[in-house]
Amino acid sequence: MATATNTGKNRKKVLIVGWMPPAGIELLRKRDDVDYEVLPINDVSTSLHNRLKDANAVTLGGTPFRQAELDAAPGMMVVARLGVGFDAVEVPALNKRKIPLMTTGIANSVSVAEHAMYLMLASARLNKKMDRYVRTNSWTQRLADVPADMAGKSILVVGMGRIGSRTVKRAVAFEMDVYVIDPNISEAEIRKAGATKVTDLKAILPKVDFVSIHCPRSPETINMFNADTISLMKSTAFLVNTARGGIINEEALYNALAAGKLRGAGLDVLDREPPDPSNKLFGLENVIFSPHMAGVTKESNDRMAIAAIENVLSVFDGRINAANVVNKEVLG
Repeated sequence: MATATNTGKNRKKVLIVGWMPPAGIELLRKRDDVDYEVLPINDVSTSLHNRLKDANAVTLGGTPFRQAELDAAPGMMVVARLGVGFDAVEVPALNKRKIPLMTTGIANSVSVAEHAMYLMLASARLNKKMDRYVRTNSWTQRLADVPADMAGKSILVVGMGRIGSRTVKRAVAFEMDVYVIDPNISEAEIRKAGATKVTDLKAILPKVDFVSIHCPRSPETINMFNADTISLMKSTAFLVNTARGGIINEEALYNALAAGKLRGAGLDVLDREPPDPSNKLFGLENVIFSPHMAGVTKESNDRMAIAAIENVLSVFDGRINAANVVNKEVLG
């Protein structure tokens, strides 16, 4: 357990839960009015509440932060995510105490968009199968099932926020026909990005060759891709999810892939993480997986660390970065 205490008046304490890249630690070291403590992830279950007692800020990876954690932190001023997702944080509890929840904005947006494109490419190019042909001396089988181009194909981008907008930009550069479904983005803005706005998911699914999911997990989006909606997709289509588990019904996805009613999928997220080893999707060669790492690169780690600590310091210094606040109602 690493701790740093600096001299100075009216010091504040930051509890770093699990992990913080060196770029973020370096920012804290430069402050003579801020202490920090790193709580290793394997100590969270036994020590988190105790370490929160004198914390004024907490930085979180995937560790849940709910009413019980907030009750253990009487001096809490800000909760900062080292990332952009916040489904493990109980926002209403923070709202009651007017505590901002802050994310790292666009720090990993490019990284996730690049990963979405990678999953589409790897799926369309039958990456797992082609790799196996080489490794198992099955060269003569390589023409039995040939890959697909992305150029000239159509894609539906579900959600055009920080990540989805960058995916749209890359899909346009790949010479794809791009459609966007997002009730919060205007038709003019979508058209300016080189895409077409659609409002009816069921109407567009039979027409597109790729779907890339970039919307938050919410009551409205959970199970969005279920047996009904997946059945509307082309049998030659590919479905990619770099957002959150639960948006795709895994049983329905398995059934479609196993029956040849969907050609492939790329999944960075799953319902259960770490996943159950018996997950049936693992038995399919037409699924590409990554372990919830779409937004994690050397470069994005540094950007997220700096953004997370700057978020915390902006609260301490009374100049809060409102753009990165999730629950803006606490800003008054």
